[in-house]
Amino acid sequence: MYEVDGIIHYTVANMPGAYPRTSTLALTNATLPYINMIARNGIEKVIREDVTLSSSLNTYKGKVVHKALAESMGIKPAKI
Repeated sequence: MYEVDGIIHYTVANMPGAYPRTSTLALTNATLPYINMIARNGIEKVIREDVTLSSSLNTYKGKVVHKALAESMGIKPAKI
């Protein structure tokens, strides 16, 4: 445990590796609804209409579109 800026952080090395089945089920449960949405509607429609997915999109068609990621790389984000 450690504190940064008044926030207590707790880390455990490689928890997914220690519990691979549980971590896989958790990841699948969290991402499957989005995968189904993309499969039903297509990526173009989903990134236009779903704020959660569009705001978490890092790259699209080989271009960096996430503002913070682009800035961390010293480039301008591409438009979708």
